[in-house]
This record gives sequence, structure tokens and C-alpha cells, in this order.
Amino acid sequence: MTQPLSGAVPALCDHTSVGVLISSAAGVLVFERAAPPVGIAPVAGHIDAHGSPQQAAINEVTEEVGLTVTRLHLLHQGWRTDQCRRPTGGIVGHQWTIFAAQTSGQLHPSAREVRAPRWLHPDELQQCAQRTAAFAARQITAAEFAVQPGLVPVWVRFLHELQVITMTGKDLNRIDEVI
Repeated sequence: MTQPLSGAVPALCDHTSVGVLISSAAGVLVFERAAPPVGIAPVAGHIDAHGSPQQAAINEVTEEVGLTVTRLHLLHQGWRTDQCRRPTGGIVGHQWTIFAAQTSGQLHPSAREVRAPRWLHPDELQQCAQRTAAFAARQITAAEFAVQPGLVPVWVRFLHELQVITMTGKDLNRIDEVI
């Protein structure tokens, strides 16, 4: 996600976002986000001036992790009522387009956007989702979640719907309340 320069007025939220799941034998590529929202997530960003969800996905992969997309496959589209750090004009949420991507090149994460990139297997993603569920249930504080984050809340339902992880309806509903 492109961020404004210090002192610049942030762009308005366009209410359209992409997410990109990059998988290998080592798992799914995720990282701790260096900018809000707090948590672990795959590549994601606003569509903005990228033109199309496909082009935004390609550009975000290059911007965030330095890889080149060689193939995209549409996995999911849908609205989520998730908060944005940008001014929203009173509308809360994004129309998300989620892709699976095949990539080439060497991982070169953006120091501005990415912390601790790593490949997580589904069981490790499940553990991260459970931490997010504990945060949503107020079993851990926001400060504790920031120090040892789980998944960014909006990603829990996506990964559940894509059958990467499994969550209870009760946990999903609680998490939806904190996104």
C-alpha cells in the first residue's frame, strides 16, 4: 500500500482493495504489517489508480515483497466492513478481490511496509487466527496483540471462506466486530 509522504494529506479511501495469496511448499507468504491495521497478513492494498484489481495485485506484490507475478487466479470477491487508516468519506469498508498468485524472483520486502516476512503452513495460520479470536474476545489486550500479533482481523474470514483455516461462527462474528 502506498502511503503519503510525511506531512502530505492522505488519499481518500477508494473502498476497493486486493489481497494476494502467494503459496509455496513452505506455506503462504505473510508478514507483520508495518502500518495499520496491526497484524499478520498476506500482500494487500487499495486499487486506487492501479486501474484494475489484477493490476493492483501485480503492483502490490512488487511493492510489498519485491516478487514478480507470473500468474493470477481469482479466488474471492466481496464486501467487508473493515476500517481504513485513510479518510473514508463516511463509508466504512472495502470491496475486496482476493487472488492466488504464482511469482518469480527473490523476496525483497519493503522496509516501509513489511516486517518479519515468512511462510506459514495452514496450521500456523490457524494459530494466528486463534490469537485474533482471543483478541476479539478481549482475552488479550490491544497492546499484547501489537507485540505478538495474530492475523489482521479482515483476513480471518477470508482464509476461513477459502478453507485455509477453520473458525467457529462465534469467533468469526466476534472478529467481524473488531475489523
